[in-house]
Amino acid sequence: MNFTERINADIKTAMLAREKEKLAALRDIKSKLLLEATSGSDEPISDATAAKIVMKMHKQRMDTYQLYIEQNREDLAADELFQAKVIEDYMPKMMTEDEIRAEVKQAINQTAASAPSDMGKVMGILSAKLAGKADGKVIASIVKEELSK
Repeated sequence: MNFTERINADIKTAMLAREKEKLAALRDIKSKLLLEATSGSDEPISDATAAKIVMKMHKQRMDTYQLYIEQNREDLAADELFQAKVIEDYMPKMMTEDEIRAEVKQAINQTAASAPSDMGKVMGILSAKLAGKADGKVIASIVKEELSK
């Protein structure tokens, strides 16, 4: 079952269970996938592209949640947090910090980087390799830490 089929099946399940809030989040995912599918190419959406879309949606929901919390709008914040948690179920499994650190050490050895000024070389390799598997900020902080040793 590919990603789109999974979303469609979960939409049907949510409709039958009358879960309005969950259904709204799932329909939003589906609309973003359809928008991507009709944006030019005739190829179906790959699971990697779908994962990027879902990760972006999750980040947007969490940013909006933080904004609502800062503005003391707990009612709106609760809705955003609920939708973020629904979207989280469809995100790819993220790597742990230890797994990221192992990849960083391997990339440092591969590029023979030895100083913080070599961070660009290491990040270039890791950004492509770990796309969708780890947050870029976490990768960058670990690279900085390892190169400054």
